[in-house]
Amino acid sequence: MNTVTFVPHTSYHEYPPEEMQHRAAAFYADISRRRTVREFSDRPIPAGVIENCLLAAGTAPNGANLQPWHFVVVTDPAIKKQIRAAAEAEERDFYNGKAPPEWLDALAPLGTDEHKPFLETAPVLIAIFAQSYGLLPDGRKVKHYYVQESVGIAAGILITAVHNAGLVSLTHTPSPMGFFNQIVGRPSYERPFLLLVVGYPAENAQIPTHAQKKKPLEEIVTYK
Repeated sequence: MNTVTFVPHTSYHEYPPEEMQHRAAAFYADISRRRTVREFSDRPIPAGVIENCLLAAGTAPNGANLQPWHFVVVTDPAIKKQIRAAAEAEERDFYNGKAPPEWLDALAPLGTDEHKPFLETAPVLIAIFAQSYGLLPDGRKVKHYYVQESVGIAAGILITAVHNAGLVSLTHTPSPMGFFNQIVGRPSYERPFLLLVVGYPAENAQIPTHAQKKKPLEEIVTYK
């Protein structure tokens, strides 16, 4: 068993109460502008932006610091085309018999269907994988704990980092997603968690009006 050493937490920085209030309000004002976008421009993303967003995602809290995630950044048009074809095949089944009626009713106002052109138009696709275990150099397995929770937090930070950089994103989760492993060459012990589509919004991009209606604080918070 490895021995864990501890060092002083010197990176913490405390703010005066007034600045805390300002920072919290400013962050909310900024993140409240975030919207899921389905219409993307094909404009390239400046070098280094995605890398720093991924570094931010990698700071997420996680079980035993085992960091049970892997991110595959896809920019190759040929691979994006393969992903689109496989995803649309799954989505076609979803919209034509696999999805329960109530789920289709919930999606109906959005006007979504099996066609996913954004998978080829957007400059970057980030496939997020959850690792059930890791491998040591000698091939031994190391079980990962709280995998879903850890990868979910990392994905949330990644989405926030993308917004902070001035880009937009879309979380895409065709079901099942096993084809991602084959297309991008990831091992079977990594489970596809979601595909994050990243880029600039198309010039004429639109969002549904109800997307701007978030539940008020009193509906999502209980104080005791």
